[in-house]
Amino acid sequence: MTAIEGRARVFGDNVNTDYIITSRRKRESLDPAYLRRYLFEEIDAGFAATVAPGDWIVASANFGCGSAMEVAVTAVVGAGVRAVLARSFSRTYYRNAVNNGLLPVVCDTRRISEGDRLRLEGGAVYNRTTGETLPAGELPAIMREIVSAGGLVAYLRAHGDFDCDIL
Repeated sequence: MTAIEGRARVFGDNVNTDYIITSRRKRESLDPAYLRRYLFEEIDAGFAATVAPGDWIVASANFGCGSAMEVAVTAVVGAGVRAVLARSFSRTYYRNAVNNGLLPVVCDTRRISEGDRLRLEGGAVYNRTTGETLPAGELPAIMREIVSAGGLVAYLRAHGDFDCDIL
């Protein structure tokens, strides 16, 4: 995976899937372009109007907890967010992120502030605003390939199937 850069958009602990996108919105539409307009509306009503393609979500612990609704990733991807950095993720959100081409990065996010310019390269997050380097967990190779392909469906279209030897 090549290095990527983005602007930090910071949230706290225990951001659940209903905070990311309320479940009532998925009854209205599953279109990512529609859902992006309501991203984080329950905790920051103005967020959707300020998020820009290439921004990163930066959170504390337990990001994506709550229900297993995949639409919580769909809305983030629909907003053009490329990565989510958190001290920890709910297991389901983490897998849904990979399966939908959103990069989940585990790292210590406590010293990242709103608007910081970040660069992810290899196993580190470089805060270009502060000059600090933060170690980051790396995805296994197959998961990096899935994210790079744009998600699991795109990966399977390109490769036809999983090679059981790499799992």
